Amino acid sequence: MTQAGGIGGLSVATEAEVAAFWNAHPCGEAAVGGRRGDYLEFFDRYDGYRYGKEPHILRRLDELEWAGKRVLEVGLGLGADSEQIVRRGGRWSGVDLTEESVDVVRTRFDLHALPYERLEVASVIDLPFDAHTFDVVYSFGVLHHVPQVRDAQREIARVLKPGGRLVAMLYAKHSVNYWISIALVRRAAVAAVCLTGRDASGILRAHARNARELGLLRYLAMERFVYANTDGPYNPYSRVYTVRDVRREFDRFRLVKVQKDFMHAPPLPVGRLDPLAGLLGWHLWVQLESLA
Repeated sequence: MTQAGGIGGLSVATEAEVAAFWNAHPCGEAAVGGRRGDYLEFFDRYDGYRYGKEPHILRRLDELEWAGKRVLEVGLGLGADSEQIVRRGGRWSGVDLTEESVDVVRTRFDLHALPYERLEVASVIDLPFDAHTFDVVYSFGVLHHVPQVRDAQREIARVLKPGGRLVAMLYAKHSVNYWISIALVRRAAVAAVCLTGRDASGILRAHARNARELGLLRYLAMERFVYANTDGPYNPYSRVYTVRDVRREFDRFRLVKVQKDFMHAPPLPVGRLDPLAGLLGWHLWVQLESLA
């Protein structure tokens, strides 16, 4: 079962393939059992899960100045951070590549009677806003899924006011998750299943299926294997970043702040290593100032 160019072929995934994947797999929804119950109950359940598992997100939001700022959020998920930004006084607009996410976030805002300026389906490489519109662009866990990230950063720089800030969370290459869990443990597990022919279940079975279709060595090449080991085995595209990568890829910006969080490396039990998150965490937070 070939799923999107990022897994089934050699070419980099297209934007349409990325959109199709996230439309079918709304970020975080499966982790809380889907949209059972009414929407208010679902949003409460999801937000409790998200910020219970990743409390550093709220801490990072609290460190930023939102009140009165015109904010564009790129990539919305289920709108948890969107709500937090509005409740902190941000004059919020949001875009997402998928109609599914935009519809869910609109429902969230309507149910909670939250104000916003604009909310629509749009691509980060073609933003429907005038130049120099926003004080802040916020993007959590999205830009590392954009194959045309240099086009994206040019568009973000265009819509930011001079000196405006891009605040983004990117997956960190220098992390326990990348170097130990993904590069060693998970690759070894997939290789063992494929080479021994033994049965597997769940996610490992999906990985084995992908490897047999693409070829084991090609599937285990890290540039491609990371696609399938960030947001599910059929995720069509992901990247991991170093600080050097950020400086190179976001050349319309000046890097002004770097932070790391979140000791996350399934299936390894790394929760007790939280004191090392600032060095080896999976979430690389960057603040970049527009040079335009």
